Amino acid sequence: MSAPAHVGWLTKATKTLRANDGTLIELWELNYKPDARILSAWAKHFRNHYCEDGKIDLLRSGSLHSRAEYLLKIKFPDQHVAPGPSIRAGDFAEILIADYIEFLLGYWVPRTRYDDKTVRNESKKGSDIIGFRFQHAQKPTAADTLLIFESKAQLSGAKAKAILQQAINHSAKDEIRRAESLNAIKQRLLDRQEIDGATKVARFQNPEDNPYESRYGAAALFSSELLDDAVIGASDAAKHPHKPKLTLIVISGPKLMELVHKLYALAASEA
Repeated sequence: MSAPAHVGWLTKATKTLRANDGTLIELWELNYKPDARILSAWAKHFRNHYCEDGKIDLLRSGSLHSRAEYLLKIKFPDQHVAPGPSIRAGDFAEILIADYIEFLLGYWVPRTRYDDKTVRNESKKGSDIIGFRFQHAQKPTAADTLLIFESKAQLSGAKAKAILQQAINHSAKDEIRRAESLNAIKQRLLDRQEIDGATKVARFQNPEDNPYESRYGAAALFSSELLDDAVIGASDAAKHPHKPKLTLIVISGPKLMELVHKLYALAASEA
């Protein structure tokens, strides 16, 4: 699958930072443009994480909601009522990191996390983003890779918070949550009758008999106005149980909360 056009707006910064323990922190910039065509396609990509276009009319049937009303009132986190805005920011960050892992790092990333949400203003449990890479299409090898990323976002506020540290701390728990998170992805794929995808996930459920490489990641997404190198650099991954296999990234962009609300609005109005 070719990368969506909005992924081209994500570029690696020329500078890097080091965490307090010396771990490299990659810096990325989301330099989006007022391009109506790309933003519309991005909004559709975003919408389809929550609800496939072909299912919206079936799901809203029995209610008086239009497509836009159904999405804004039932599926999407609320724009104004807390904790809706923070859930929007967190979901946006997770989806963007999923795009980064799939289209820039080359992993297969099943998008199963949002369409079965039963409470729109709550975050889903389990590991945030999981990517799979296969050395050979026909048989498992020890060179196959499972990548588990945790992400946090701060797109508003007066000053930067230690969200990269929060992501690192959550990443340290991902080995414990791995079995449940893999089962959740597999179960959702089976619900969709995506048997081939479920089989791919199953390959990673028994590392004792079918070993593979495990890698981890922690990401922080900041609106540029809140970017603070000192706060980011104070993060510490020394206690992470898999520090040598841990990737740290920070993504920033201007007025990202405005962008998030615009994408949700477009996703609803163009459904």
